Amino acid sequence: MIVVEDLHRHFGGFRAVDGASLTIKTGSITGLIGPNGAGKTTLFNVIAGRLPPTSGRVLMDGQDITGLPPHVLFHKGLLRTFQIAHEFGSMTVRENLMMVPPNQAGETIWNSWFARGRVARQEAEIRKKADEVLEFLTIGHLADQKASMISGGQKKLLELGRTMMVDAKIVFLDEVGAGVNRTLLNTIGDAIVRLNKERGYTFCVIEHDMDFIGRLCDPVIVMAEGHVLAEGTVEQVKSDERVIEAYLGTGLKNKAKAEGFHV
Repeated sequence: MIVVEDLHRHFGGFRAVDGASLTIKTGSITGLIGPNGAGKTTLFNVIAGRLPPTSGRVLMDGQDITGLPPHVLFHKGLLRTFQIAHEFGSMTVRENLMMVPPNQAGETIWNSWFARGRVARQEAEIRKKADEVLEFLTIGHLADQKASMISGGQKKLLELGRTMMVDAKIVFLDEVGAGVNRTLLNTIGDAIVRLNKERGYTFCVIEHDMDFIGRLCDPVIVMAEGHVLAEGTVEQVKSDERVIEAYLGTGLKNKAKAEGFHV
């Protein structure tokens, strides 16, 4: 699905991504972990077209997508969410979903004047799909709420719902658990697993909650200092000496082993 080859992203003398290479396989839920400053979000931003790379390549299904802008990648089925949800607060939860599908007939003045029936039919179809998405995510009761009034976890579910409005192929989730209570995090996890198993979505997930990563993700890729440090199951990377050192420092290796490794 996604192949990253020797990717670099520099900001002046700072190498945020420094020769990262990795593969995200079709149908997987891949975890991406690493200490703060490891380059995870910058890597996401380069893959998703929000930042151009300094060098290196990104391939999607064998096609070079390096540097393509987000709106082009959107039409190819590559989407990403953000650590801080980007909802339209003055719109309802349902309206936030209904505005996602591209090329809607009602977007042109001509159709608004002379093709009202077509506009109304399409809007009804989109509304129906939005309601189906909200039910899938178990937040149908929030459909008419202003998006600014729902909780942080519910906003994360809404962002996930946006990806469902366009049948995404691969979704990059940036710290989906940040600021989310355990109950809602479990709901988000359930939705991700169902989208993966029932609808064939591929996911790549940045997350610091290792219980969440362990439940969802295989493989887990570890980044440190801008490059890939290790890859394997969650248990394999948690016991990797290089990973323990990257998180905790050489002097704490033995203590980390004795007490259990948490990130």
